[in-house]
Amino acid sequence: MTTSSFHTIYGPFEENTNASEIYVYTDGACSGNPGPGGWGTVFLFQEKEHLIFGSASDTTNNRMEMLAAIEALKFIPIEMTVQLYTDSQYLKNGMTVWLEGWKKRNWVNSKKEPVKNKDLWEELDNLAQNRKIIWNWVRGHDGNLYNEKADMLARRGVIASQMK
Repeated sequence: MTTSSFHTIYGPFEENTNASEIYVYTDGACSGNPGPGGWGTVFLFQEKEHLIFGSASDTTNNRMEMLAAIEALKFIPIEMTVQLYTDSQYLKNGMTVWLEGWKKRNWVNSKKEPVKNKDLWEELDNLAQNRKIIWNWVRGHDGNLYNEKADMLARRGVIASQMK
């Protein structure tokens, strides 16, 4: 798997924000699985939108879903409460249900197989430490404006990956 390229459309965040909570919508996309992929993130705070997206040339959809959350958390000051919305049950359940068990079983899942995407799960786990993150699932492609924007950004990342 190759590393991701990164693009900011609107941003960066103001350093002196007084906001205590931020809303984040993330999405990943892939053309083929594996194949060229992209991820997108929409940040909502202080009545403003900030958009970022990225791409990878050889990846999977699940990795792009995870990378969207990783890149989002890197942007957000640790003291802010994060309301993170994803249409990926894999990402939400991984962070809220499965992660602690995987770590206790030395990164082996309930089928006694190595956990896929361990590198990204470890990075997400590290970024989530000492933060208040509320993981929310939203149905994809169901008319949610910000989920649709995150999807558009992820698809833009796929196109950027194919142009390399």
